[in-house]
Amino acid sequence: MGRSRYSIRETEAPHFLTCTVINWMPLFTRPQTVNIILSALQYRQENQGWKIYGYVILENHLHLIVQAENLRAELPLFKSYTARQLIDYLKECRAERLLKQMAFFRKAHKTDREYQCWEEGSHPQLIQNAEILRQKLDYIHFNPVKRGYVDEPCHWRYSSARNYAGLQGLIPIYRDW
Repeated sequence: MGRSRYSIRETEAPHFLTCTVINWMPLFTRPQTVNIILSALQYRQENQGWKIYGYVILENHLHLIVQAENLRAELPLFKSYTARQLIDYLKECRAERLLKQMAFFRKAHKTDREYQCWEEGSHPQLIQNAEILRQKLDYIHFNPVKRGYVDEPCHWRYSSARNYAGLQGLIPIYRDW
């Protein structure tokens, strides 16, 4: 079996990642669910040394450009933690429809859980230079514009486009490339 081009191989460089909600369900339509993600990202910045160059959170997925010493091991922990927090929140507010979908679309081999929040994998792509970093930042920042949600990238609240436009972002970003 050949090596997948989607793997984290270099810890000294940032990677472009996509984390998708199971079956593309619209989970991030409430500020509370987005705040679970933002809090988890900020915790990792402060305690695990994550360098987050950029991010965008849309209703059913998020894109990150991140660098961490052991990203290969830490990314599954991030997804596991946020999944637990999101499922607990959905149970607390009795979001039965979303929970039923998370149970229905759970992969058969995930026998250790009742629900599955995230699709497997994150398609990590190595960012090899500043030009590729800029391309990926433009891609993630223009994602809400392409979907017709906003006219300008910095108008999307849940994005690092605000940081790059000189506005106050929701979490700090790392800009020393």
